[in-house]
Amino acid sequence: MTSPVSLSPAQAAARLAEFTVIDVRAPGEYASGHVPGALNIPLDRLSEAVPALKSAAARGSLLVVCASGVRSTRACDILADADIDAVTLSGGTSAWESEGHGLDQPAGARATWPMERQVRLAAGSLVVAGLLAGVRFPAARWISAGVGSGLVFSAVTNTCGMAAALSRLPYNRAPRSAAGLDDTLHALQG
Repeated sequence: MTSPVSLSPAQAAARLAEFTVIDVRAPGEYASGHVPGALNIPLDRLSEAVPALKSAAARGSLLVVCASGVRSTRACDILADADIDAVTLSGGTSAWESEGHGLDQPAGARATWPMERQVRLAAGSLVVAGLLAGVRFPAARWISAGVGSGLVFSAVTNTCGMAAALSRLPYNRAPRSAAGLDDTLHALQG
């Protein structure tokens, strides 16, 4: 499989009006700031959105965005498997913002750490906890070994089970007042 087409933030900003922008981060990450006009479809729910995304892609180009470009690249691969053309934002919202482009943030939205940072905190905490507990209970060191093995597997497969689990925590979910996935899918069908 070939890598999806990637646009720099400057290229994407110059053509932003041409795209339906899809942000595949967790709702909490999306609420903390997203590319203007982006619709939120979390990566773990992307398969539910395929019919609506086909409809949107028939009307114009799709730009897929995440925090760094990793999840959006994965999303583009999933969409390509469904015969949907999409491009990804190189460097994600981090690069977008660092190049001086603004992010939209809903009024009253609380800031949520980017998923990568949440994974680093959780993985690091589990490794340290396993090592500390291993001083008294040697078998607890297997916690650290398991997390380390999971991180290696994550790197090799370019997937992250820990991120998938963390995305389901309440602080990574959309606020009750935010539009849900059904509203987003309905907007894409129109």
